[in-house]
Amino acid sequence: MSGITEIIGRIPTVNRTLQAEVSGHLDRLTKPPGSLGRLEDFAVQYCCVTGTTKPEIRKKIIFTLAGDHGVAEEGVSAYPKEVTPQMVRNILVGGAAVNVLARHAGADVRVVDIGIDNPMEGADGLIRRKVRSGTGNISKEPAMTTDEAEKAIEAGINLARGAASEGAGLIGTGEMGIANTTPAAALFAALLPCEAGEITGRGTGIDDAALARKKEIVERALALHKDKLADPLGALAALGGMEIAGIAGLILGAASCRIPVVVDGFISSAGALAACRMCPKVKDYLYFSHLSHEKGHKVFAELFGVEPVLDLRMRLGEGTGAALAMSIIEAAIKIYNEMATFDSAEVSGEHS
Repeated sequence: MSGITEIIGRIPTVNRTLQAEVSGHLDRLTKPPGSLGRLEDFAVQYCCVTGTTKPEIRKKIIFTLAGDHGVAEEGVSAYPKEVTPQMVRNILVGGAAVNVLARHAGADVRVVDIGIDNPMEGADGLIRRKVRSGTGNISKEPAMTTDEAEKAIEAGINLARGAASEGAGLIGTGEMGIANTTPAAALFAALLPCEAGEITGRGTGIDDAALARKKEIVERALALHKDKLADPLGALAALGGMEIAGIAGLILGAASCRIPVVVDGFISSAGALAACRMCPKVKDYLYFSHLSHEKGHKVFAELFGVEPVLDLRMRLGEGTGAALAMSIIEAAIKIYNEMATFDSAEVSGEHS
């Protein structure tokens, strides 16, 4: 874990000394102070994270990390695992929801095979970082070895650092992996912590019987691996997915480069939680894009103390929420940069 520890050691504490100057500029814009609400908060956060009072988002990249899950054999998803490679191919040709919303936001979508149980032959444009072909069934065995979890985290770190070298100013997380709400729920239960029953939801839309089975599977996994859950790396290896570990690494790598990260929904938040447990200061680098309609996401947001940007009752994943929130965050930066001040517009301010 020496490489991961080194990256964590490079992550600076967010520079809050800029907050007064940035907020002061926002208050001088032609509007009542604070009247743009959370847009102003987003601009302040971006400036503090990047360490500048002259913010610029030059490039936006969404990484959609894909991996399969052995626990799919337990019937915890409404879809078979063959859908993972099929949907990855759909994203690669631009036909998925994340592609549409990313085009709208002016963001690139990068699709990463970090653990698909398929050779993905002829998949042009696929970034190949496969750690292994699918995880173990967490109700019977660990998802990964510790070494494999570390490799998945390091893959995410390297993706973020590569994006930094391209000039990325905002990174979004996304994922694709049938059955991945089950390991995500298990990770939340272990790392928040909370009860399995309150964090486990319907995922792709399973019926009552399958939901009861899914809760039982999560509880079984937590009991089976209880001795490995004291630290986030152990929990990721025992319960997680390679795409979830990769997202944790993506966040750590981005923070080491002072790049803000827009976290997608339920599964991405599990990766974000793991990253924050590994390095608490990275929480300040994160925008949580939307409140997923997956029931456990509200539990996470309340217990972890975060307020997502949007609540549109979405529960798709892929990076769709991240794409939408990127547009709003960029709008906040444009307000900061482009809106006239009372002095420049020769508009009278409020009475003294």
